[in-house]
Amino acid sequence: MGESKRAVYWIRRLSEIAMLGWLSMLLLLDLVIAVGSGGLQYLTVLCGVAGIAAVVLRRRYRVESFAVLLGLSFVTSLVLGLDGVVGVPGTAETGATLILIIGVLRHVEPVRNAAILACAGLIVLMAETIWRSEGNQAFAFSFMLFVGWSTVAGAGGYLRFQQERRNEAVHSVRRAERLELARELHDLVAHHITGIVVQAQAARTVAVSSPDAVVPALDAIASAGSEALTSMRRMVTVLRADEASRAPGTSLADLRLLTERFSAEGPKVAFEIGSGLGDGALPPEVITTLHRVLLEALTNVRKHAPHTRWIEASLKRYEAVVVLRVRNYGSAADPRVARLGGGFGLVGMAERVEALGGRLRAGPTQEGAWEVLAEFPA
Repeated sequence: MGESKRAVYWIRRLSEIAMLGWLSMLLLLDLVIAVGSGGLQYLTVLCGVAGIAAVVLRRRYRVESFAVLLGLSFVTSLVLGLDGVVGVPGTAETGATLILIIGVLRHVEPVRNAAILACAGLIVLMAETIWRSEGNQAFAFSFMLFVGWSTVAGAGGYLRFQQERRNEAVHSVRRAERLELARELHDLVAHHITGIVVQAQAARTVAVSSPDAVVPALDAIASAGSEALTSMRRMVTVLRADEASRAPGTSLADLRLLTERFSAEGPKVAFEIGSGLGDGALPPEVITTLHRVLLEALTNVRKHAPHTRWIEASLKRYEAVVVLRVRNYGSAADPRVARLGGGFGLVGMAERVEALGGRLRAGPTQEGAWEVLAEFPA
């Protein structure tokens, strides 16, 4: 998986270099045309330089760079039209405008503003052909630029649609996590309240025969109530923040049982629980979240890396943090399986972990393994 990540990174870098090289060649063509025509035709070269700069800065100043390029291109077309210069539209500025339209339609929020900017780009492109050329030449340029604008607008709209689908999927995952947290909150409250009621009944029973035993029972009731309030505050904070806790009965033994069941059906899992860790050493909601993260990590291995030979999992305590680490070795992701989708399960898990004051990371390691790491404050 580490190799695939690096491959994607370099493909993107090379694509960026190729795009800038293509725009530079178009700028060189504009310069050749300007040398042959002379006069105000050099303004198209200036627009081409501005277009390349806008493409380079598009991720940091997307709207601003696009607006500056549109304004400069429109003013240049107006000046050339009023002066009666007959030439050709600037190829570099046109190419840069089309590239920027894709990014605008994909990223600018809200979508209404993106559509307005894209239409403004079409107006500027049409102004290039109408005011910088004439006759059949203007008609031919107008047709070609309209086709180019339609193509990039369609591409940008499709990318926007895919991004909206992913955002909606992430939102659905978070909403599902909140609903499950509400159910777990009910179970957690019932668990603690049951313990408080039992202890209160016991204190009442022994109050007559052993009055000295009442005080320790009251202390235990107060302690149980304080623990219940702390757990409920944590879970309610999750629900209020729309961020992604333990159902009573989950223990560290369930984590080991989970890995044993997974090993029986899939790759072998070597699971280690460090010394000093027990059910009483961790809050109940942390144990449940550890169980869910481990389950999600193992499920992702089976789904996205089915040829993995073995998995290394560990739960250890390092001074102020408790760390759950899951690594799979010996297999990259199967693209046929990866195309089926995924990745949203870890979104919900990250919500839960962060709500408890921890953090979750997933990605390749230097050794070529894929690692899921969840940290919680001890």
